[in-house]
Amino acid sequence: MPNVHTINRTIPSGWAVRRLLPGLSLGLTLVAGCSSLHPQKEAPAKGDPAALTVVAEIALERGDCKEAAESYAKAAEVGAASLARRASEVALACEHLPAAWESVTRWRTLAPMDREANAMYAAVALKLYRIPEARTAINDFSKAPPAAARGKAGGEPGQGNDPGAADDPGPAGGRGKSPGKAGADRKPGQADASLTALTALLLEQSDAPTVLAAMSGTLESASSASESLSLLGELSLSAYDAQRAERYAQQALERNPNDFAAKRVLARAYVVRGDATKAIATAREAMRDDPSHSSFDLAEVLAELDRVEEAHQELERLRSAKAPAGEIDRRLALLAFEAGDMKEAQQRFAELASGSQANEGALLYLADIAARDGDTDAAIAGYRRLYDSSVALPARSRAASLLLARSDRKEALTLLDDYASEHPESEFELTLAKAHLLADHGEAEAGLTLLSTALERHPSHPSIEYDRAVILEQAGRVHDSVTALEHLLTMRTDDPTLLNALGYTLADHNLELTHAESLIRRALVVMPDNPAALDSLGWVRFRQGDSKTAVVTLERAYYISHDSEIAAHWGEALWVSGQHQQARKVWAAALARTPDSQHLKATLARFLPDAK
Repeated sequence: MPNVHTINRTIPSGWAVRRLLPGLSLGLTLVAGCSSLHPQKEAPAKGDPAALTVVAEIALERGDCKEAAESYAKAAEVGAASLARRASEVALACEHLPAAWESVTRWRTLAPMDREANAMYAAVALKLYRIPEARTAINDFSKAPPAAARGKAGGEPGQGNDPGAADDPGPAGGRGKSPGKAGADRKPGQADASLTALTALLLEQSDAPTVLAAMSGTLESASSASESLSLLGELSLSAYDAQRAERYAQQALERNPNDFAAKRVLARAYVVRGDATKAIATAREAMRDDPSHSSFDLAEVLAELDRVEEAHQELERLRSAKAPAGEIDRRLALLAFEAGDMKEAQQRFAELASGSQANEGALLYLADIAARDGDTDAAIAGYRRLYDSSVALPARSRAASLLLARSDRKEALTLLDDYASEHPESEFELTLAKAHLLADHGEAEAGLTLLSTALERHPSHPSIEYDRAVILEQAGRVHDSVTALEHLLTMRTDDPTLLNALGYTLADHNLELTHAESLIRRALVVMPDNPAALDSLGWVRFRQGDSKTAVVTLERAYYISHDSEIAAHWGEALWVSGQHQQARKVWAAALARTPDSQHLKATLARFLPDAK
């Protein structure tokens, strides 16, 4: 896996759109079953949308997503809104972002008040880091009437489903409520449930800091409902800006003292900011005022504060108070696992897995525990049981990693290829995962070759180009990695992920340390509590010889995430500053949590070569 500083670019597949815009029917399931078909191409008449559509559909049937997206984009140039919509769907599902941008721009031009057009336009814009354009579309989305209202007003029927319609799922998979009248008919401050659905859609397509930058202009106003402010608070937490999350939560509570979502945001913000007293008090208040929805809030806060024993006691107290036993057992198992107590975790997950209801999550953890214990055969056997389950992708990926580690390359890659054949919608993510697996197991050049091929199918895709930069560094081609990141930054100037990745890469190789620090600090302006960026800052200060400042910054980074690589850096800074005993404690605690951390093991080998 890439190190913690190369924060994974969360620009996932366009297939996620289908979960929030259920009207999208991409028809790409034909790709897997018909990939062996190779009908003769026929040049369509220039500007003939019907002929271009036929060519696009034939391309889909033979599995040529690139040709399909490009043909549909050409058809959309001269076609109606419904055709532009279809072109947008296909291009986004195919992760062909230039074609997606062309098509969705055409769709929105033809149907400027269509909520679905604005939603997809915003999604594609954010994938391309075109934040101003996304912000405009989000604003238009919030003002446009829902589909039903648009139909009554004489709008074009059948242009698409409204993300805020009654059967639309919310971010947690539940059913959203219809917002009723929208636009000018909506009462000031009335929350629009469709904005919640839109936010979830955008988070499927981009990362939280980018979505927050685009959404805040629409949701942040004097008349905003408490629900909208709570949503911004959640976004701010995901974007690693606890101070901003705290402000939004307090504003929400001023409007509605009974907004329990805001109280939960506030408690978590206090945790990130290191104020344990306020975090615990807020969680207790939420539990008292809303026991039906907030019964586990205190246990969660205690766990996030790393007060494991107190969290354990709170969960057992809830058991005596007749809270759901299954939920308590699940949380106790996770608590033990995250604390590094594999013996207790194994016992608890085994009990969950043997219960009356199948528990695929518990089986996955049991396989993970076997892998941590070095029992590769048992781990692979455990993952194999889940190859066709709801957790098939992580199970197959982890099994593939173990197989690669013992040189079973063919079987490892077949595991992922078979899944891609059965689930063509996962092809894009699987390609990236496979490239990283190869790089992590000493085959960086093979991973780079895979990404080069992927770029032919998905032109100029920022996720592929970003991952390529990461793997170039793993391959020892540091100059090429830096050049690739710098090139990406010319197109995504203020992207905090790229700023941090470039800054850390320079710092880790003792290159341009002053410039590296300035890049990292720019990233921290956007995401001030991001543990990876804080670690980067601590590391560059350490490289500059300021171990005292580095220790403080690295300690804060580790407090937020308990990441093993941060622990390695923190311990090294402590050791160099003369605090050997404290360094040993940090390394020991981190090793108990993640005994398979290669970065941590390498650091220990340098400073404690005789340690076992």
